[in-house]
Amino acid sequence: MQEEQNKDLRDYLDAFKRRRWAIMGIALAIFVIGLITALALPPTYRSAATILIEEQQIPSELVQSTVTSYAAQRIQTISQRVMTRQNLMDIIERFGLYVEDRKRYTTEEILEAMREDIALDMISAEVVDPRTGRPTAATIAFSLGFHGENPQQVQRVANELTTLYLQENIRSRTLRADETYSFLSDEADRLSAQIAQLEERLAEFKTRNADTLPELQPLLRQQADRTGLELSDIANQIRSQEERRFYLEAQLSQLEPHGSDIALSPGARLKALRTEYIGLVARYSPDHPDVKRLKREIAGLERETGQVESSTELLEQLDGLRTELAATRERYSGEHPDVLRLTRAIAGVEQAIAEAGDNPGNAPERAPDNPAYVNLQAQLNAVENQLRSLAGKRASVEAHRAELEQRLAIIPQVEAEYRILTRNLENTTAKYQEMSAKLMQAQVGRQLEAESRGERFTLIEPAALPEEPIKPNRPAIIFLSLVLALGAGLGYAAVAESLDTSVRGVKGVLNAVQAAPLAVIPYLANDREVKRGKRKTWLIVALVLGAIGLVVLLFHLFVSPLDVLWFRVLRRASNTTGLDL
Repeated sequence: MQEEQNKDLRDYLDAFKRRRWAIMGIALAIFVIGLITALALPPTYRSAATILIEEQQIPSELVQSTVTSYAAQRIQTISQRVMTRQNLMDIIERFGLYVEDRKRYTTEEILEAMREDIALDMISAEVVDPRTGRPTAATIAFSLGFHGENPQQVQRVANELTTLYLQENIRSRTLRADETYSFLSDEADRLSAQIAQLEERLAEFKTRNADTLPELQPLLRQQADRTGLELSDIANQIRSQEERRFYLEAQLSQLEPHGSDIALSPGARLKALRTEYIGLVARYSPDHPDVKRLKREIAGLERETGQVESSTELLEQLDGLRTELAATRERYSGEHPDVLRLTRAIAGVEQAIAEAGDNPGNAPERAPDNPAYVNLQAQLNAVENQLRSLAGKRASVEAHRAELEQRLAIIPQVEAEYRILTRNLENTTAKYQEMSAKLMQAQVGRQLEAESRGERFTLIEPAALPEEPIKPNRPAIIFLSLVLALGAGLGYAAVAESLDTSVRGVKGVLNAVQAAPLAVIPYLANDREVKRGKRKTWLIVALVLGAIGLVVLLFHLFVSPLDVLWFRVLRRASNTTGLDL
């Protein structure tokens, strides 16, 4: 350890000189292996197409597309549908891919290898989301490529995959629009049938409850209020007509039906004589001259007027006299003049009843001829007719009001079911209108997709024939092999020196014997050894120059032509310095 710490640059240079052939051999071997590897690896070409995701041509505010998924999500879905076993096997068979590998590996391994060779890269950009106003990353395009050893095959496969992606996008969008339209159409038909069923049920309900519908309640209340007012008006009219009737009856009772003077009216004269006759019978005996005279006069007027006093009237007079007699006897004795007068009057009425018999006047009653009496009688008859008419009208209005009140009482019971039916019909109609609007929008979106005016994939850069392989990176492999070769050679030298216990140089002697040597005799080479050293030097220079030439040739053949590289260097230098080179 102490010896290693005491080494300086000269010691390391001496160690390198001692082991330079081993270092160069190991480095050359590793470099050759890396060079052979870089040259032996088969080239891999890549052909890719760029597909732009274009927004729909018609503004979304006017026409809404039925495909609402994000572009990246839709691309991944299309990838799963395109990269199916059947599609990939068709491409492999058609273009003759993996001919040698198909002899050694299974179908699943071949398919997995092809999926790894297919490259799908998203191209995103920072855009402003119109909904949130914030910048976000959006997929605006994607690159679809294929890796392979044959440039022509790679190009054809990349174009075939691009065609499948474009066709699948159109098919999936059209299918999505058709499915959306079909679903909305079926839903609209279902709602239409449901509306027809609800309308039929509502019509049957209205027919069954035509007189008690809730919408008739205000009208029925108005009619009920109007009938109440009409009944009140009829009651006032009846009261007024009854008062008029009482007035006419009072007026009529004061007039005689025959003639305008009581002295000239036989009927009035007959009534007066009958009253006077009862009074005379009560005072005198039936054989009194005045009684007989009045009796003869009454009989003559009865024959003249035909108004023969009936037994009914006489019985009423008899009952009145008997009632008066009973009241008089309670106050006076049987010999009192009033009692005797009433007794004689009762006897005279009983005799008149016996003479009249049970057959009251058969002669026709004489029609009234007094104009005032006839006028009042006509007015009284008109009042009676009006009263009967008003009574009938009141009964009709009361019956109508009872019917209205009964219908109003039933309406709350009918209203619950009616509201359920109308609410279901209104909700279903609203859903149908909403569904019809969506159906119309889906139809427009379907037409939009059919005419390819929605969001679409546009091929802006088809797959080109690759001119240079993308791998292996031969310069990188050669450079890494060179670095590895140098590192391995130097590493070997370092390990060999650390394991070598030989004593070399003054420092080695000093470390070994702990004493400095007295003198150092240098090694003197003879002429033969000098010539051999020179040949080795020229050989090394030739090998280095050959290696440099070989590297330049490989760079020219496999990386970039030297003239092209020279012009690139000049252009970069011109851009850096600003001089026209």
